[in-house]
Amino acid sequence: MIDSLVTFVITVSGGQAALGIVLFTLAVRLLLLPLNVRQARTAKIRERLAPKVLQLRKRYARNPERLSKEMSALYAKEGSSPFAGIMPMLAQLPFLWLMYRVATHPTALAGHDLFGAPLGQQVAGVVANYGLVSWPVLVFVAVIALVMVVAWLTARLNKKLATQTGEQPPLLRKIMPLLPYGSVLAALVLPLAAGLYLLVSAAWAVSERAVLAARAA
Repeated sequence: MIDSLVTFVITVSGGQAALGIVLFTLAVRLLLLPLNVRQARTAKIRERLAPKVLQLRKRYARNPERLSKEMSALYAKEGSSPFAGIMPMLAQLPFLWLMYRVATHPTALAGHDLFGAPLGQQVAGVVANYGLVSWPVLVFVAVIALVMVVAWLTARLNKKLATQTGEQPPLLRKIMPLLPYGSVLAALVLPLAAGLYLLVSAAWAVSERAVLAARAA
């Protein structure tokens, strides 16, 4: 299935695997947009109900069953539920996994490149084959640098949203801004195609979150 999908993506993009990865990533992200919009609305409801939820937790701290009923009733008034944000997130996982598999396919990417840098090789392999000072390495460095910039923007947005909601525990608020930098580490050890996917996907995600957050404000 993955072989056929990768071949189809490359064929549709005119034999340009790099362009195919970009277009495929954007298409899947666009397909997931309604789920992300729903998730953003759910997050806004949680933010609005946070003070009331805190009161309920204090009032029924010794009665979990009653707390669950009161929480469900509170969210029901808003046309939501305490678990409404979970389903959109879970629904995205198969698509994200599929995008990753396309971007890291070992055989279908053979012979394809991004501005002269082989898509199927890691940075260590590119350095070994072309030398540290070479055009393919420069392309790899440029992609990783862009991934780092997007990670920095994502970390800033995460920190801002966490401060606004105030729902997260202090430790989680400190960790959340660091999580986007995991994509930088991934780009360093995964093939260039995966780095390209991470760049496009993360750039879309941070732009989407910023727009949805601004609309919900």
